[in-house]
Amino acid sequence: MPGRYTLYTDGAARGNPGPAAVGAVIYEEGDEQPVATVSRPLGVATNNVAEYQAVIDGLEAATELDPDELVVRADSQLLVRQLTGRYRVKAPGLVPLHRRAMSLLAGFRSVRLEHVPRERNTVADSLANAALD
Repeated sequence: MPGRYTLYTDGAARGNPGPAAVGAVIYEEGDEQPVATVSRPLGVATNNVAEYQAVIDGLEAATELDPDELVVRADSQLLVRQLTGRYRVKAPGLVPLHRRAMSLLAGFRSVRLEHVPRERNTVADSLANAALD
């Protein structure tokens, strides 16, 4: 379904590390109903691992839509800055997740990453927290 889509992602961990989960939601431009959602527990992980896994799961779901343009929004400034190349990935546990996310991002015709405040990421946050409960 080519078109313009927006992917919101969020990872959550209760404790760091602690029980963790991911949430992601994809909207087609101009539509208020999601075309895809992801909500699943991860087991025990850190906040940053959960954030990376959320973006990976969301990108995998977006790949199936074959969008002309994709905007990825996350409330993790670290995640966005690492994926845009502003920050280096220093934590050894994040390196393979960063590599996987970058590989998925490279598969899109047009993709843009944006940091958003937590209050503009409530659906993805709710999906992550629902998977924790």
